[in-house]
Amino acid sequence: MGSEEESIEQAVASRRERLLALRAAQELSNATEPESNSNDDQHEQPQPPPTVTDNQEEDDEEEEKPSMKFRNYVPHDKHLQEGKLAPAVLPKFEDPVSVPEPEPETQPKEDPFLNIAPKKPNWDLRRDVQKKLDKLEKRTQKALYQLMVEQEKQNQLAEGDDTNGVKD
Repeated sequence: MGSEEESIEQAVASRRERLLALRAAQELSNATEPESNSNDDQHEQPQPPPTVTDNQEEDDEEEEKPSMKFRNYVPHDKHLQEGKLAPAVLPKFEDPVSVPEPEPETQPKEDPFLNIAPKKPNWDLRRDVQKKLDKLEKRTQKALYQLMVEQEKQNQLAEGDDTNGVKD
């Protein structure tokens, strides 16, 4: 248990260090952006911050907003239509399966797999029903046999009646 707790603590410590480093880097990048936009003369003489009115604050906020980029959407607002990107151009794709390969004409041999006939479309249905069909075939044969036996009995009775009637 001690080694697991130590490894967890090490992971927490390394994560904290990374987060602190990221925050420091972000602060540095935020601090360097305004400096790069200003002139060199302004660096020499520190100027007091100008007083900002409400209208100027709104303008600054609008300028600070990131620009919107639209790939698949056409906005109705004219200001947002400037951010519409051109559709991406896809490279041509050739399906290797659809492109037939040239067959060498020097080989007159036939491929044995080309002569194989495909199975009928209902082969799986027949396979699944085959047991039931076998049972029905047995029942049919049995019923036919019983009908033949009954007809023979009727024929014998009819012949017996004919013989009895002649003797009288």
